[in-house]
Amino acid sequence: MADEIVALTAAADAMRLGLAKPVLVGSEAAIRSVASAAALEDLLRSAEFVATDEPALLSARMAAAGDVDIMLKGHLRTDELLHAVLDRDVGLRTGALLSDVLLYEDTLSGSPRLVGITDGGLNILPDIEQKRQIILNAIDVLHRLGLKRPKIALMSATEIASDRMRSTVEAAALTKIGQEGAFGDADVYGPLALDNALSTKAAEAKGIRNAVAGRADCMVVPSIEAGNLLGKAVKYIGRSPCAHVVVGAKVPILIPSRTESADDKVNAIALGVVYGSG
Repeated sequence: MADEIVALTAAADAMRLGLAKPVLVGSEAAIRSVASAAALEDLLRSAEFVATDEPALLSARMAAAGDVDIMLKGHLRTDELLHAVLDRDVGLRTGALLSDVLLYEDTLSGSPRLVGITDGGLNILPDIEQKRQIILNAIDVLHRLGLKRPKIALMSATEIASDRMRSTVEAAALTKIGQEGAFGDADVYGPLALDNALSTKAAEAKGIRNAVAGRADCMVVPSIEAGNLLGKAVKYIGRSPCAHVVVGAKVPILIPSRTESADDKVNAIALGVVYGSG
């Protein structure tokens, strides 16, 4: 449902920037009322309206048919939108696992660069096969952003594999799979703790010699709790600009939190455009 002021403001801003042509799905009267109250007259003049009582389902069907290129959540719960996306009869599924990839602006190296965090949005406690697919999704996003050989860090609380901590054992196993070429043009390594994934000094102090250590382009977290906390930490504590996209379906899906600003949502739209056109 598009009658949500922040999403509508983001859609208007994205339209003015030439990023997207909004298609507003839901109750046209409700959408016009909210947009008018926010003085979004340009949006009302230029956007396409699609009236329906089932905005999630109709949006998913439009995406599957190629009528829209990106889906942005408006006044809907995330589970409502994803239920429609995952409906086998809709035709948006590709057979791949859906996962959320967040990008933030990291400055630890001395100059700004984009670093990813995955998956803090969908997969609660992924097993090793799900982690393999999450890694592949992250590599796909980074390739489309222009990184020819992204460095993927498999995260835990320590860099030492221990049977007492499942995430470290699975990270070591996935590292071995990567060494056998399963992830293509990417370096995949773990387990790594946060400091030695992002800081070369920390990696050197621990004696970790690997292309990924201290230079990670994306961090694969062991659980949704870890990803959610890390993503919100870089945003609210680190005050970093962020954007995230759900990949694995036929089109990029944007499910920003209700607390995210219009600027955050514009960033997400831009990421969806770059990913979708890659």
